[in-house]
Amino acid sequence: MVYHNLKALIKGIRACKTVADERILIQQESAAIRASFREEDSYARHNNIAKLLYIHMLGSPAHFGQIECLKLVASPRFTDKRLGYLGIMLLLDENQEVLTLVTNSLKNDMNHSNTYVVGLGLCTFANIASEEMSRDLANEIEKLLGSSNTYIRKKAALCALRVIKKVPDLTDHFISKAKSLLTDRNHGVLLAAITLVTEMCQTDDTCLNEFRNAVPLLVRNLKALVTTGYSPEHDVSGITDPFLQVKVLRLLRLLGQGDAPASETMNDILAQVATNTDSTKNVGSSILYETVLTVLDIDADSGLRVMAINILGKFLSNRDNNIRYVALNTLNKVVSMDTNAVQRHRNIILDCLRDGDISIRRRALELSYALINEHNVRVLVRELLAFLEVADDEFKTGMTTQISLAAERFAPNKRWHIDTVLRTLKLAGNFVREEILSAFIRLVAHTPELQAYTASKLYTALHADISQESLTLAAVWVIGEYSEVLLEGGIIDGDQPTHASDKDILDLLLSALDSPYANHLTRQFVLGAITKMASRHTTSVLQQERTREVLAMYTTNPELELQQRAVEYASLFTLGDLKVGVLERMPPPELKATVMGVVSENKPVGSTRGGKDGDLLGDEVTSPTPQVNGQSVQNSHDLLAEIFGSTPSSTSTSPPPASSLSTQPQKSSVQDILGLFDSSPDPASMTPALGSLSTPASAFSLPQTQAQAQVPSPRRPPQQSTAPRLTSYTAYDKNMVKITLTPQTSVARPGVVNILARFQVLGSDAASGFNFQAAVPKSQQLQMLPMSNPDVQPGTTETQQMRVIAPPGSNVRLRLRVSYTLAGQAVHDQVDFSGFPQGLTGTT
Repeated sequence: MVYHNLKALIKGIRACKTVADERILIQQESAAIRASFREEDSYARHNNIAKLLYIHMLGSPAHFGQIECLKLVASPRFTDKRLGYLGIMLLLDENQEVLTLVTNSLKNDMNHSNTYVVGLGLCTFANIASEEMSRDLANEIEKLLGSSNTYIRKKAALCALRVIKKVPDLTDHFISKAKSLLTDRNHGVLLAAITLVTEMCQTDDTCLNEFRNAVPLLVRNLKALVTTGYSPEHDVSGITDPFLQVKVLRLLRLLGQGDAPASETMNDILAQVATNTDSTKNVGSSILYETVLTVLDIDADSGLRVMAINILGKFLSNRDNNIRYVALNTLNKVVSMDTNAVQRHRNIILDCLRDGDISIRRRALELSYALINEHNVRVLVRELLAFLEVADDEFKTGMTTQISLAAERFAPNKRWHIDTVLRTLKLAGNFVREEILSAFIRLVAHTPELQAYTASKLYTALHADISQESLTLAAVWVIGEYSEVLLEGGIIDGDQPTHASDKDILDLLLSALDSPYANHLTRQFVLGAITKMASRHTTSVLQQERTREVLAMYTTNPELELQQRAVEYASLFTLGDLKVGVLERMPPPELKATVMGVVSENKPVGSTRGGKDGDLLGDEVTSPTPQVNGQSVQNSHDLLAEIFGSTPSSTSTSPPPASSLSTQPQKSSVQDILGLFDSSPDPASMTPALGSLSTPASAFSLPQTQAQAQVPSPRRPPQQSTAPRLTSYTAYDKNMVKITLTPQTSVARPGVVNILARFQVLGSDAASGFNFQAAVPKSQQLQMLPMSNPDVQPGTTETQQMRVIAPPGSNVRLRLRVSYTLAGQAVHDQVDFSGFPQGLTGTT
């Protein structure tokens, strides 16, 4: 059935009961419209285009009507022109070749005697003009900017805005006309003119000097808007033309940046707007927000800045979540500019931590971190700890990091610092990053006067809760190091110390060992702690035998790391008094500032990717010297020399001849002892032994001559090596689009492959809207960063980084899916890639 007009077609489509019926009807009507176009029926063309545009709005193909729209535009009738231009705006865009045929029609209609026909041409130009069309019709637009008709001037200003966006080189053509438009009394023309001038100033910095002379004029216009009484034509919620006020404020912000005289000219009017604008309605809030941004960006008086920050503080009391979010976001940006002014609103910012909207809580947290200083650290940290108790898990890692950093930076005393970190460990021990735990242990080691207090607090906390991983690790380490302090001074919990026996302490440590919350890292810490405790003279023989039994049980543990630790610790018990020297208290480690990483990184201690495999963010760390628990091997040698009573001068400081180095790496006493401190260094990269240590060398059954022959310099410079050449592999090469993958691996991290994908267009057409997706088998993991630019231009190379984590020895296999638009055609493709060489992920 053929429908003769749009009304009948709409009725017929609405009468369809299923989507399939609707689709069939649209296909039949489209076929009838195409047949009518072939018959060149000019009388039916108007109805056919109207129906076709409705079909296009429903999502069905309508591109075959583009030429017919051009024919309607050429018609002398206004109704045909209006429908034709509407069809052109809907069915064409700036990338269509057919658009070149429209240029002449637009030029003719812009010079038409009928104002409304000129308006049609301008409206169409402003929507679909390409770069070429903008160059062709720029002169026509410039003429129409001087039209006597306000309707035409407004539309011409919007067309000039399109020209500047497409061809920034033509900005100079419109400067003089834009200046004259700023004096226009019509609000619509003035709004379009200010939008045009703003775009010109943002596109070309030289325009700023041209329009700074217009600042007094803009100030007068804004003052007129603020002081004008009720104007029904422009009134919105009791405020005169808020849209124009916002545009004027934005332009003043641009013109006042870095210009003191211009800023001084607008200071008074900005204060007047901030004072007289009603903030109870959204309209007034939008004007006040733009005023605040303007004040903060220009060279304003300090009093005006304080007023702007007070307005943001007032926004925090608004019931609208959007207004509160905007205020917090802006305060985050200006807190470094005037911290004291923001501090006045600290209480209401802290109240936002209890808001139901997660976005507001997040922004309030960020602002709270920025407000912490040495004067308010106690109050703010107390509030943050209270929020930490009820915070969502996604906040906890960032919060524990920021609280610990604030305590480290602004702590009034060491005891408060330790109490704060202890409270953090109790509340969110499973969400504490490795650096924070290391910093806490360094703090305890460097604060001997509080070691008994800290050990007691950790002992009590571990008794109460054994589920918090970082709390368990800290408690086990501190109790293992300072067990004799607890045995001699008791548990300091209250006014009177409570006696603690070696059996009580050992029972607590073994409960952590057998806890369902314990992982391999916790068990390693516990084995080291009970071994150290058993080496002290304050421990009874019965508890030493009990420790020996536990170690013997773990010497057959299926987990290799635990088995190795247990075997090493058990072997120390055969050394007699020597084990006391080996297992004596660790010297305080070197103090260093906590590394401030990405706060949102959810990687607490004991995660599956340990610190020895990479840094906190998972990136590889290249160090010029081998690292053992964060300390260089040379420091470990100094430590061993101190343990065995050697002086630093007894250690060789010059490298031995090459012939003196053993070609077969052997298990040495240094490696044995370093293993006690949770390190498994590569024998090839470690210093084998110290030649000056005669007694421990014989104790570990290492011949003296061999030990002396293996002494390299403790400060040997790193060897210079040439980086291997990276090989690229072609993964996709179709439609003049080429994608190559360049893998990079590290011996220190087997199974981790960093891949750099490069995208190139070999032809002359750009590939726009590029979307690159990848998938790996279930046994592997994939991480991807965003693409550098989704539009790949000819002759340029865009990149995207990926990381694949695969079992060592397996092959990396990728399924790649790409989609892009090339020469107006959408391309979707999928390929499987397994072209990387064997052994890329290392060996099992």
